[in-house]
Amino acid sequence: MTKKRYVFLVLILGLLIALNPFSIDMYLPAFGDIAKQLHTVSSRVDLSLSSYFIGLAFGQLLYGPLMDRFGRKAPLYFGLSIYIIASVGCFLSSSVEMLIVMRLFQALGGCAAQVACLAMVRDLFPVSEIAKVYALLFVVLGASPLLAPTAGSYLTLAFGWQSVFVVLLAIAVIVLLASVFVLPESYKPDKTYSLKPGPIVNSFLSVIRNPQFYTYAISGSVAFCALFAYVAGAPLVFMDIFGLGKREFGWVFAGIAVGFIGAGQVNTQLLKRFKSEQIIAVSAVCLVVSSGIFLLGAFNGWFGLAGTIAMIFLTLFWVGMTNPNTSALSMAPFSKNAGVASALLGAMQLGLGAVSSSAMGLFSSKSAVPLAAIMAAAAVISALILFIGRRNIREKVEADTEAVAAH
Repeated sequence: MTKKRYVFLVLILGLLIALNPFSIDMYLPAFGDIAKQLHTVSSRVDLSLSSYFIGLAFGQLLYGPLMDRFGRKAPLYFGLSIYIIASVGCFLSSSVEMLIVMRLFQALGGCAAQVACLAMVRDLFPVSEIAKVYALLFVVLGASPLLAPTAGSYLTLAFGWQSVFVVLLAIAVIVLLASVFVLPESYKPDKTYSLKPGPIVNSFLSVIRNPQFYTYAISGSVAFCALFAYVAGAPLVFMDIFGLGKREFGWVFAGIAVGFIGAGQVNTQLLKRFKSEQIIAVSAVCLVVSSGIFLLGAFNGWFGLAGTIAMIFLTLFWVGMTNPNTSALSMAPFSKNAGVASALLGAMQLGLGAVSSSAMGLFSSKSAVPLAAIMAAAAVISALILFIGRRNIREKVEADTEAVAAH
């Protein structure tokens, strides 16, 4: 593959993976305005974020088999069309209940972009390059929070919160056009792939039973909960507790996102010298330490605004170091079932993300303790799953080697 084609493909895939982060982050500064206009409270508006995460999680389980049966592009077109229609519904929402439902359908459409992107990386690039491509795409994921909340705050101030959904609709149209006219089909339709419930369930089971998949997919997804908890809790922590305005919140949110972007850049360089497994092990330990310090400091009142920003920045940096590598190692064993594998991976990430973001909605604390506690719990659980699972992988490899030698 030429360097020009390599860059070209990564840019197009970056458009796909950026759609959902923009959909999640751009309207966060508008929570107060939405609550006021729809005659509700911010905690109710927060449910529209949770419904988006739920739609992303369950929708991916649908698109995975469809993309293994019909190729990547046709289901992608269908999903983006649903997203566009639901974006119109969000714009027209006259109640918080309608907004929650429209956000659910918006996610059910938008998740097609996520599944297609992860599967196409596995289709288009050799296994040795997957971690590097994921690292580049996670730079896009980090850049999205850098741009989206800031843009959303200015849009809300200038044109009202509905303008955010007009912009999201326009982005989706651009992504759809790029997919139709520019993106190559990376996987031919497989007529032998059955869409009956039994074979579909067996496909999912064959993927999830693979020790390498479940170890890295679950560990990475649990670590990713720290990011989702932050996204859900950021308006409460920075606007309600520390009293930042919409513009200030947008810039703080963007500054913290630099940690995620920096992690992707550092990870890309480290992959030239170290294996993904080595990077993950160190990152998992550092994530436990940074989130633990954040929790201890938040509980004892050590951190003001600057300290809180610094600790969240550091914690999300280690999440950004962990996730590209866990994603790459999860997908590496699969070629034929890459659509199902990417769907399961995405569903785990977003399903657990919905749980962590919903958990933030249950707290009305006047401190950052709930956010720090969720981040620390995610870090510890992720590390335990990682190190126990890696032992299971080694045992399976040894057993397979012995079986081969015996024959």
